[in-house]
Amino acid sequence: MCSQFAGAPCSKGMWDVAKQIIHKLVDDLDGGDADETVKFALDGVQYEIDLSNANAEKLRDVFAPYVAAGTKVGRGGVVVGGRAARGRGGATADREQNKAIRAWAKREGKEISDRGRIPQEIVDEFHAKR
Repeated sequence: MCSQFAGAPCSKGMWDVAKQIIHKLVDDLDGGDADETVKFALDGVQYEIDLSNANAEKLRDVFAPYVAAGTKVGRGGVVVGGRAARGRGGATADREQNKAIRAWAKREGKEISDRGRIPQEIVDEFHAKR
C-alpha cells in the first residue's frame, strides 16, 4: 500500500484503491440467493447447508415431526425422563423445538406469530398429538 489513505498518490504515480469484499450466500439446492446457513446432524454426522428462507422452511417442516418426537441432546446436556436437561446448547435445541411447534401449528391452521412466546395451549396440543 502506498499510503494509509485510500486515493493518495504513490511515489510512482499509482493510486491506492479501496476494496470491498462481499460474501454472498448461494442456495445449495437451487442456486438462488440464500438467506441463512442451516446446521443439522444425522447419524452422528453434522451438516451445514445454505438455503433461502423458503427452502429452509421446507427443511424444517420435513424435520418437524422427528424433532418433536426425538429427545433433545446438546453439548453437555443430560437426558432426564426422556427430555434433555438445560445446559450448554439447550437454547439451540429449544429454538429448534419452537420452530417445529410453529410449523406444526401453521399446518394445523392455528394462529401463531413467527416470534415471541408460544401459547402454552398450543405447546400442550402439539405434544399431545405427537
